[in-house]
Amino acid sequence: MSGAKEFVKLGIHGVCLVLMLPALLMYAFGCLLLGRDRALEGSSQMLAPLPGLTGMFLRRAFLGCVLKRCHRSADIGFGTLFSQSGTVIDENVYVGPRCHLGLVHLEKDVLLAAGVHIPSGGRTHLFADPTVPIRDQGGERKIVTIGAGAWVGSAAVVLADVGAGTIVGAGSVVTKPLPPNVIAAGVPAKVIRGRFDNPTPAEGRP
Repeated sequence: MSGAKEFVKLGIHGVCLVLMLPALLMYAFGCLLLGRDRALEGSSQMLAPLPGLTGMFLRRAFLGCVLKRCHRSADIGFGTLFSQSGTVIDENVYVGPRCHLGLVHLEKDVLLAAGVHIPSGGRTHLFADPTVPIRDQGGERKIVTIGAGAWVGSAAVVLADVGAGTIVGAGSVVTKPLPPNVIAAGVPAKVIRGRFDNPTPAEGRP
């Protein structure tokens, strides 16, 4: 039965690739005119509003061709936007609706809830010189890694690496790297406890 399911999934993926050929051609033309990252922004905006399973399959087929890596088992939710072609999405990753992703590596089994923002590190805009507009001071892009099995809650902003198996609370802002297998929350995010420590009665369970 598992072999039959895999065969069906491969067939669906092949059909979606064929359907995505016009979008891929537009992306290739955009790369020539604007560069890969700007072309990716436009293409992801075009594909983001496609609803339901159909949209998920089509986005996955397209992203598998244009990102550095996007595994065909990944689920990319409605409204999610990408801005950096160097992004890596590994097996069984779930990206919830309306996420905004810059230069990021989502390792195996990562879960991103709705509205998570992961720009390309915390120095995408420099601002040290008060005499120069921020937009003219440039910036530095750094890949942000979300470790295998981590779970990032809704509306979190992640500017630094998150360790494998770590849980980031909803609405948190991660400004410094988090170790593996902890629960962190807040603005800025701080480690509350180890993920497998016994919680106090007031804390409950995540």
